[in-house]
Amino acid sequence: MTFITRFAPSPTGPLHLGHAYSAMLAYDMAQENNGAFLLRIEDIDQSRSRAHWENQIYDDLSWLGLEWPTPVMRQSERLQEYQRALDRLWVQGLLYPCSCNRKDIAAAVSAPQEGYPTHGPDGIVYPGTCRTKWDFKSPPTQPRPTGLPLRLNMALAIDKIRNAGQSLEYNIENQLSFSEIGEGPNAETGQIILLGEQLVTGVGDVVLARRGMGTSYHLSVVLDDADQGITRVVRGQDLFEATQIHVVLQRLLNLPTPAYHHHRLIRDNEGKRLAKRDDARAISKFRADGSSPADIRRLVGL
Repeated sequence: MTFITRFAPSPTGPLHLGHAYSAMLAYDMAQENNGAFLLRIEDIDQSRSRAHWENQIYDDLSWLGLEWPTPVMRQSERLQEYQRALDRLWVQGLLYPCSCNRKDIAAAVSAPQEGYPTHGPDGIVYPGTCRTKWDFKSPPTQPRPTGLPLRLNMALAIDKIRNAGQSLEYNIENQLSFSEIGEGPNAETGQIILLGEQLVTGVGDVVLARRGMGTSYHLSVVLDDADQGITRVVRGQDLFEATQIHVVLQRLLNLPTPAYHHHRLIRDNEGKRLAKRDDARAISKFRADGSSPADIRRLVGL
């Protein structure tokens, strides 16, 4: 099997040391395994994406000594692919429109009778306000709505996966899992088993189509990784919990599940993870101050 890694930044600000670590780690893995390193631009948020930040990404990564094939995949050019995937999930009766805003969700979750966990990998666990207004007894006859966010009915999704698994003499615990080759948030490695009940109560009905975007990070990253043939996803430990969402979508859309390497996060002197607003640790700042790519490698522990 061909070994393929990727680095997928968003052009919404300068790359910092954490990005450098993730990109170089993925690049090194590909080199060590005679594989390929791919670059992808995650620019579905057109309200924040900027051409000059995208150009800076290319400049910074080239300066670090990384190479990748062109043309580069850009999410903004793949919107039709995301729409087709939403259509597939819609006709299966797994999606529903949601009109709740953040204030509505926070108010519903704060009510004692809801009994839901407060936060999951996608933020506040949605309490199902709009789900209760939707008829899931039969496949939808109306077209997929546009303009409103669309959520995945996680309970129905798990049931669908479970039923498919039973037909193949698997149970959901065996079928829903992924291979963790990195460090995980608590040094978790090996086969990570996902439980249906935890997905329903601890993750909930995640948004797969956001207002103004027509897709979401979770849906886009799953489709992009599959279309690029990624075999090893290298990314930070902060995305470890989100991987369970991605595994669910991979099963529903009949896509392969790559191995995952969730690496440690690069932090500042106070122990906080770096953010794009932390310009003092931007790669371009180190370049301007006379650092070399070897200096960057030493700074991030490579």
